[in-house]
Amino acid sequence: MLQVNQIRENKEKFIQALSKRDFDATTIFEEVLKTDELRKATQAKLDEILSQSNTVSKEIGILFKNGNPQKANLLKEKTTQLKEVSKQLTETLNTAEEKLQQLLFNIPNIPNELVPAGTDENDNQEVFIEGGIPKLSEGALPHWELAKKYDIIDFELGVKITGAGFPVYKGKGAQLQRALISYFLDKNTDAGYTEYQVPHLINEASGFGTGQLPDKEGQMYHSTADDLYLIPTAEIPVTNLFRGDLKAHSELPILCTAYTPCFRREAGSYGAHVRGLNRLHQFDKVEIVRVEKPENSYTALTGMVTHVKDILRELKLPYRILRLCGGDLGFTAALTYDFEVFSTAQDRWLEISSVSNFETFQANRLKLRYKDENGNNKLAHTLNGSSLALPRVLAGILENYQSPEGIKIPEVLVPYCGFNIIN
Repeated sequence: MLQVNQIRENKEKFIQALSKRDFDATTIFEEVLKTDELRKATQAKLDEILSQSNTVSKEIGILFKNGNPQKANLLKEKTTQLKEVSKQLTETLNTAEEKLQQLLFNIPNIPNELVPAGTDENDNQEVFIEGGIPKLSEGALPHWELAKKYDIIDFELGVKITGAGFPVYKGKGAQLQRALISYFLDKNTDAGYTEYQVPHLINEASGFGTGQLPDKEGQMYHSTADDLYLIPTAEIPVTNLFRGDLKAHSELPILCTAYTPCFRREAGSYGAHVRGLNRLHQFDKVEIVRVEKPENSYTALTGMVTHVKDILRELKLPYRILRLCGGDLGFTAALTYDFEVFSTAQDRWLEISSVSNFETFQANRLKLRYKDENGNNKLAHTLNGSSLALPRVLAGILENYQSPEGIKIPEVLVPYCGFNIIN
């Protein structure tokens, strides 16, 4: 979330930067500054009235003490008037503060200068590609057909229990799913990330803290009885571990990883591009989160990208990295790199990870600060990435590793699975 003083000092620069997102900030910035001026003016008047009220109260006390109750009672009428003015000013102030907060909540993050202009995914920049596309035998199948052939994922059974987008993993399919989770977590902890087990439900404050609320409210499952939300990503509970914290300089960086199921209401359109594991309402994901000093955050982002690269190299899956354009950039991100794995059977790229730097955007909402070397309180930078989201990784493995004998298991996963082929 932007701060008012940032908008005031960088108004034209921010308007230009946000235009990369096809977001015209002119009107909302003017409204922010106008509301803030009202807030400050009201606060000044309120402070003046409260000061007068305190002065009069002291005078009344002195008059009573000196045996002059008649004059004291006259002054009490003035305090009543001052209290009424104070009440009205307080209401105006609260309204202005609430409006200002809502305006700021609805302004997306300022894109980093590296973010290319563009309107949608077609304008994203490919910055890296690695891995050969395997040549499949004749009659190769997409993963949803392989899942049925080898009886490892049952999509119809999920529909019976819940609805579309909630698959049931069976036998070696469930074991492979568990193997991927364990492998991802081990890779992350070996890289210095501390593992957490976190709640799968969050309160409203947590959703606002990381920016999913109000931006993605309609995409989150909401338990209205308890006013709790099912998490769409582990990023929310993990980052909110540090909401309201003031960290010592020596405590940063903080590196966290967590496995959680994720829940998303987004339905998507029908067709092969969303069949099977391509888009789900419930899926498993392993996440990495970092809290960094601002001067180190982009070095950390590069390190996170390298870390995900290493995982995909070990899985021997063909992949590419995209730098997201302004129109495809998430509401909270300053810079995002998407990883996509190539699905040979579907002949298309599938997104499997987003690695993002949010700079101070989330930290400001979270009030997550640290003391610098000079003892000054500063907002930290937060980052997160999928390491990795399982459904499309699993789809890529099933499709790219299929053979006439069955689905071979990537060598790095065999110790976790206990088998080397699904047949």
